[in-house]
Amino acid sequence: MKNHHYASRAKIVTDFILIGIGILCASVGLKGFILPNHFTDGGITGISILSSLASPVSISIWIIVFNIPFIILGYRQISWVFALKSAIGIVGLAVALIFIQLPVITSDKLLIAVFGGFFLGTGIGFAIRGGGVLDGTEVLALALSRRFSFSIGDIILVINLFIFSVAAFYLGMEAALYSVLTYLAASKTVDFIVQGIEEYTSVMIISPKNDEIRRGIIEVMGRGVTILKGERGFGLHNDHGTDLKIVYCILTRLEIPKLKAIIHKLDPDAFLVIHSVNEVRGGMVKKRSFHH
Repeated sequence: MKNHHYASRAKIVTDFILIGIGILCASVGLKGFILPNHFTDGGITGISILSSLASPVSISIWIIVFNIPFIILGYRQISWVFALKSAIGIVGLAVALIFIQLPVITSDKLLIAVFGGFFLGTGIGFAIRGGGVLDGTEVLALALSRRFSFSIGDIILVINLFIFSVAAFYLGMEAALYSVLTYLAASKTVDFIVQGIEEYTSVMIISPKNDEIRRGIIEVMGRGVTILKGERGFGLHNDHGTDLKIVYCILTRLEIPKLKAIIHKLDPDAFLVIHSVNEVRGGMVKKRSFHH
């Protein structure tokens, strides 16, 4: 019981350290790159930037004001812990933007877009790993996707198209296009930070030597497998209708070369299907650190 208590406290501390790092990185991206050069981003952050440029009100105030509804929505849709962490992260970012002063790091527009997006995306990614958000757009998209037949990605895309259309009208087409690049850099960085370099990957292997491959994965790699029963539909040897066993396993991306080496040694002609997996729970999967 005591160990569980200490583990719980350690997780809370780790979560807030991650959110703190996220605030710092996002502040560097905004104050060192994006804001001084009148670029913007997608989501609530982008709306806050445009509002601060169009009014005398500070971006810090707009970030808090625009995110309040989504903190409440997060409380209702997800949990109070998520809402609390998000509120701390958002207020922390707003305060950091007031007190952190940085020189303009570069005047090169391409570097501003890429590295501004990189630092902002890193900040958002660390906040997500800490169990909160620095931008309420995804909370809104999640809520809308439950009511309408649109995916979260579709909703975020529509929101950002509107934001960048306004940016093109207010900042000019060139600045808006660079802002799109900033958003893409931030988005890809968020994916990398949240998913990690060891992104989960699922593999389906079809081979006559399925049992040897199964044993290789279990004994050499120490990973679990599932055997699926299938039936050939069409093949080079007109063997449709015959039963076959399909080896299915979940690995991290870094383990794929080792798996391929094992399969190539046992059956160079084996048929592999490999694709990314967003999330895995349970089973004999190599764990990666993630805090909810």
